[in-house]
Amino acid sequence: MLFETEKLKEIQLQIDLILEKILEYENTYKTQIASVHPNYTESAKNLIHYLALRSFDNDVFQDKLNKLGLPNTSSSESSVLHNILIYKTIINHLLKTPDTNFQHSYISKSESKQLLKKHANALFGEINRNRRTRIMVTQPTIAAEDKNFAKSLTELGMDCARLNCVHDNEIIWNQIIKNTKEANPNCKIMMDLGGPKLRTSKMKPGHKVIHIKPKRNSLGQVIVPAKVWLAPFGMLPPENMEVDAIIPVNKKWLKKTRKGSYITFKDSRDKKCKITIESKHGLGRLASCTDSAFVTTGTQLTVFLEKKSTSEIHTVHEILPLEEVIFLFEGDYLKLNKKPILGEPTKYDEKGNLIEYAHISCTLPQIFSNVKKGELIYFDDGKIEGIIKEVTANFLLIEITNAKKTGGKLKADKGINLPNSNLKISGLTEKDKEDLKFIAKNADAVNFSFVNSKSDIEDLLHEFKKLEASLGIIVKIETKKAFKNLPSILLKAMENYPIGVMIARGDLAIETGWKNFAVIQEEILRICEAAHLPDIWATQVLENLAKKGIPTRAEITDAAMSQRVECVMLNKGLYIEKAVKMLDKILCKMQLIQKKKMAVLPKLEFSKNDL
Repeated sequence: MLFETEKLKEIQLQIDLILEKILEYENTYKTQIASVHPNYTESAKNLIHYLALRSFDNDVFQDKLNKLGLPNTSSSESSVLHNILIYKTIINHLLKTPDTNFQHSYISKSESKQLLKKHANALFGEINRNRRTRIMVTQPTIAAEDKNFAKSLTELGMDCARLNCVHDNEIIWNQIIKNTKEANPNCKIMMDLGGPKLRTSKMKPGHKVIHIKPKRNSLGQVIVPAKVWLAPFGMLPPENMEVDAIIPVNKKWLKKTRKGSYITFKDSRDKKCKITIESKHGLGRLASCTDSAFVTTGTQLTVFLEKKSTSEIHTVHEILPLEEVIFLFEGDYLKLNKKPILGEPTKYDEKGNLIEYAHISCTLPQIFSNVKKGELIYFDDGKIEGIIKEVTANFLLIEITNAKKTGGKLKADKGINLPNSNLKISGLTEKDKEDLKFIAKNADAVNFSFVNSKSDIEDLLHEFKKLEASLGIIVKIETKKAFKNLPSILLKAMENYPIGVMIARGDLAIETGWKNFAVIQEEILRICEAAHLPDIWATQVLENLAKKGIPTRAEITDAAMSQRVECVMLNKGLYIEKAVKMLDKILCKMQLIQKKKMAVLPKLEFSKNDL
């Protein structure tokens, strides 16, 4: 017998249990469903149906369907009830059982696809390219200064421009938006609220010295001279120019230099050194140096303008102190201070005995009432790992459990993650509320950082009401708490239209643990699919390509996987235009063989002679 009756009856029983649970859940959460925006009513119902389905352990059910050669529930997120009713019809037919007339509305697979498309278009705008997935690009400051930059990005494939309120100011934001809209009026503007980001605070200033350091090979031979920027104090090099050192000098004599002019000096070690002018950029000069040198304020410079016999004597202007750095190794201890005390490295006496542990403070001292001994702590995107050994009224004592063998560098303004701690931090800060006033007038959507519960969404919607704002919301999921509360967060957010979800993979990976992250990422994708909500695949997409100009194999695979979502976010970098162009090509190629999770099988070209 092709299908065993007993096996079919087992499946039939499970289907009936699932249908019963779907009706139960829909009744339980009818208030939440009724509260969403009318455009999301069917989507909210389907999300509740999916939660009902996932209240069962479906492994055995799926296995039974597979053994009978029937389709399983692995891709039923977008139209749960419709799929379950299809299984019921098939099983009833095989058992020759009369079909019961199930009086309940549902949406089909094709209808669910149309809903997702509608919601994505409302949030990101309609896409005018031959691809389904949009590209969002984080805007650097140069986007305010250079109109051609915005034009280039939109021509290469940027569909949405992202501005982060943590950086720059309203004047720069305004200019970036103006340049972007001039380049492409349909390009959507998304603005990130900073949120209550936990970071390290300021370090104690170090020495006033600049270290010029050319690149050398293993034999100590110079292979790449150091790039040195010479300019009046406070004048930085162009944003697309990478330099190794910046030396402040007087603009009057600098204006007289040209390509080939050179400067000789003795550094702080009394070593003779030479810098050669390579090119002119406004009042600044790009120079090269093959010597390793330590330059301090007042260093005497002998400037040769044209001929060796023609020279002038000048000095280096006031140099800002270097920021101190704490080097941390496995087994070291670090004090995280509650009060805003400037950070310092570990102190030793002349005999090498410990005098004082390295210490630094943090930007959110209120976390001290939420952390416990034995909980994990991470610094700088997980590069330095530790465990809290002691909690006092004034500081946390942390033992470093993992860092680079050469030492993890801890500086000011580096992220801190406490994945095991129950931090009671609101999703909206006072700065966020001020920034929202600008966003409400100038952007299409707000990217809401560090959402942990539906109450955070309620706070945001309350601000919308006060500002009479009509904005899209992109909920950034970046904590373990946010993932656990995702269904309630989405149902509350769906009271607004439109909304989307950003998988903020940087913080989320640290907060949830490296071994759990891949599973959690997939679950977020499935839940959003059930709610017909567009996803944004974010953090470190083509990061190496954007920053260094060459992609890694792993990030190409990651970019290919991002085809499953509705939008991919790229961070800024020197080679961002190259990254946009590459991502556009990858997404277009990938959708030829895959549409979201579904495999597409075009004609396969292969050599038959070698078979």
